[in-house]
Amino acid sequence: MSTTTLGRRAGIWRQSRSFDPAVRLLFLNQLTINLGFYMLMPYLAAHLADGLGMAAWAVGLVLGARNLSQQGMFLVGGALADRLGFKPLIVAGCALRTVGFGALAFAQSLAWLIAASLATGLAGALFNPAVRAYLAAEAGEERRVQAFALFNAYYQAGILLGPLVGVALTGVSFRLTCVVAAVLFAGLTLVQLRHLPVRRKGDGAAAAAEAAGVAGAVDGGGARGQFRSVLGNRTFWLFSLAMTGSYVLSFQVYLALPLAADGTAATTALFVVSALVALAGQLRITAWCKARLSRERCLVLGLALMGAAFLVPAALGRPVPALLLCAAVLAVANAVLYPYEMDTVVALSRGRWVATHYGLYNTVCGVGITLGNLGTGALLDVTGWSAAPWLVLCAVGLGCAAAMAALARSGRLAVSQPAEEESPSRAD
Repeated sequence: MSTTTLGRRAGIWRQSRSFDPAVRLLFLNQLTINLGFYMLMPYLAAHLADGLGMAAWAVGLVLGARNLSQQGMFLVGGALADRLGFKPLIVAGCALRTVGFGALAFAQSLAWLIAASLATGLAGALFNPAVRAYLAAEAGEERRVQAFALFNAYYQAGILLGPLVGVALTGVSFRLTCVVAAVLFAGLTLVQLRHLPVRRKGDGAAAAAEAAGVAGAVDGGGARGQFRSVLGNRTFWLFSLAMTGSYVLSFQVYLALPLAADGTAATTALFVVSALVALAGQLRITAWCKARLSRERCLVLGLALMGAAFLVPAALGRPVPALLLCAAVLAVANAVLYPYEMDTVVALSRGRWVATHYGLYNTVCGVGITLGNLGTGALLDVTGWSAAPWLVLCAVGLGCAAAMAALARSGRLAVSQPAEEESPSRAD
């Protein structure tokens, strides 16, 4: 291993240690979540089809159930986190995924497989918004961007390690893979129960207000007021819609690029390149952006880079080096976007119902991914592997960048003060 790589790894570790134990535990949390998830899920379809002899429609139903339960329940999970506190939802989500992965190890019938898949999806809907809102609250306004940059590095490390561990375990048996993944989540559940601090009562909204520097964080309108506040945030809706294109483009690492690569080795290389770029470059890229660009310009730049990435296969066709370069540019663009994207969600929430905002954001982007994948697939069916699909994807990125630039020019993204109608936060 080179000295440079060791230095970068040390940089991640050194910066991680500069945060308090709760934040470091959240980093470990995300690394373990992705490790457990990606050691199992990439091999589930083959297990269902080859190991259990299920028809293709049944395989699609089981996989679709997980995605539907997760995307459909993100808003509910975020709302519950704001109401009940972040820790209970994080712990509950990890415990539920333990049950779901354990059930996948032994389920044989379609009904049980669907139930297990639904459980794993719902688990993600419970802990994902809560983890991000907790991280934003604990990191504080000044260090939020840095915290999310590190968070993304750990996130990508899990994506890189998960399939490697999974392929070794699945070589023995898929049941073993499920059991190991379940044990990881069980251990994570226990660690969080013991070591993840419980913030004061009402932490879901009040702690997020502290992170955003907002005095008025919680309104007293109950659940109806909570959803009215979030769903009525017009600027947040516009931001979410503009950012949806980035998720559609990022997902092409799972759809268009692997189909173009047409081979297991080349597909694996796409994921490895994406993860390595993020691990090696995330902190450097974030530091460069923070020193030179505003948050709004980082968002525009990241979206534009995502669109530009698809000019490579549009110009060069489908040779593996071109596809790998496209994946690398997408990873760089994501490294530019992610910390500022997560920071903007907190800013636009004005410190109110941050987890609920994250839940809504994930739902909007999840719907966008589904529609984008349908459109991409239809375009590939009609045009084949001409330059047209890549140019359309490029146009999506540039169009989203233009929309974000217009939103930034309007001044709506420069949020620093709470809404006038916000009431004082409750505290014990």
